[in-house]
Amino acid sequence: MNDVLIHGTALCDTRRLGSGTSVMAFARLLQDVQVGALCHVGSYAFLDRDVVIGDRVTISAGAHLSTGVRVEDDVVIGPHVVFVGDAPVGANQPGNTVVRAGACVGANSTILGGLTIGSKSRVCAGSVVTRSVPPNAIVTGNPAQIIGYVDTAEQNQVVQGVGKSGVRPTSVSGVTLHQMAEVEDLRGNLSVGELGRDVPFEVKRYFLVYDVPNMEIRGEHAHLRCHQFLIAVKGSLHVVVDDGRSREEILLDRPSLGLHLPPLTWGIQYRYSADAVLLVLASHHYDASDYIRDHDQFLALVSDARA
Repeated sequence: MNDVLIHGTALCDTRRLGSGTSVMAFARLLQDVQVGALCHVGSYAFLDRDVVIGDRVTISAGAHLSTGVRVEDDVVIGPHVVFVGDAPVGANQPGNTVVRAGACVGANSTILGGLTIGSKSRVCAGSVVTRSVPPNAIVTGNPAQIIGYVDTAEQNQVVQGVGKSGVRPTSVSGVTLHQMAEVEDLRGNLSVGELGRDVPFEVKRYFLVYDVPNMEIRGEHAHLRCHQFLIAVKGSLHVVVDDGRSREEILLDRPSLGLHLPPLTWGIQYRYSADAVLLVLASHHYDASDYIRDHDQFLALVSDARA
């Protein structure tokens, strides 16, 4: 405890504080709280019983962490953020709220109980989070909704299309945009693609996604073996593709534009227009064991595949 700084006005019922951690004026840490190394607990912050904090975490002034909150390494919690113990309406009794590594929660936000704030995600200031936040997502509002994903949004990499007929690679390994042939006619327009040529695999299954509320997200998984080809046959939506190293956001907004997702590509679809209909062509019949639904597991698998 010799290298731990505890202000004289702070009230600490715990001594489980890591090396290099500082606790500022009038902060209150109840019993069973555990704080890792090189953390900062700001003035008037309140950590309720059984809160566990990782290493290099910043908890800013006036933040309130309710009983059992778990915060992993390298997280920033802004001023006056409140983690409450109440579960979202209609939910079962909440488990512990978890903030994954590298996340940032902006000032004056409120996080309901039992949720997970995904790794490297960002909760914008003043948000009210009533649902778990996926890894890398940016959320804002009351209730908080996804408005983008880190890296893709910051680099302004939303692709409007490919222009003339052809195939355009993306920055994500194996993911390609396909401009399908179009025929314009006064009687109505036509877009056409040949399976096995324009769609670069044998199609064994299709499904349609429609009537998606704007705040909902779809996908959030990868496949071990299955290829997919996505076409917005009506309306528009955004697709985030991720190979574990690069991430890009694609706007599908016309039926002549296709997007090929090979296996081991993490895909997310969101920001559906009210009239959007998404057609997905798949290379395999449905197999639940082919899905990778945990992003950390996905990152481990692609890392092993590159080794």
